[in-house]
Amino acid sequence: MSEQIWKPNVTVAAVVERDGKFLLVEEHTPDGLRFNQPAGHLDAGESIVAACAREALEETAHLFTPRALVGVYLWPHPAGELTYLRFAFCGDLGPAQPERQLDTGIVRTVWLTPDEIAAQAQRMRSPLVLQCVRDYLAGQRYAMELLHHYG
Repeated sequence: MSEQIWKPNVTVAAVVERDGKFLLVEEHTPDGLRFNQPAGHLDAGESIVAACAREALEETAHLFTPRALVGVYLWPHPAGELTYLRFAFCGDLGPAQPERQLDTGIVRTVWLTPDEIAAQAQRMRSPLVLQCVRDYLAGQRYAMELLHHYG
């Protein structure tokens, strides 16, 4: 009898702050409309850094350049067997790309203060949204040199 191999879902997230507010996306989920950082799954053959830049562009129609790792988070989703391994980055948000459509399922982008995010915790896609903001505000920044992509 073969043993099932467990693997977490690797995701990336962009933590973007401007004037005390954080860029979030409002998106359709199985649980209804929820807020999240611009985030998504790592694609095969893609570096973690490239995935973050791609997901931010697809979900916000803005270029994003990751500059530092805010944190790495392991979160088992309470409703099922999925576990997420999230790499959250802060960086530079570039200009809007008005010709781009937002990714399927994304309703809009919003800028919220940390207090607004905390007050709407039940509307966040996961507890990682607020935790990433708190870690960013606490000054957590790790060098990009921690990450290595072979391939």
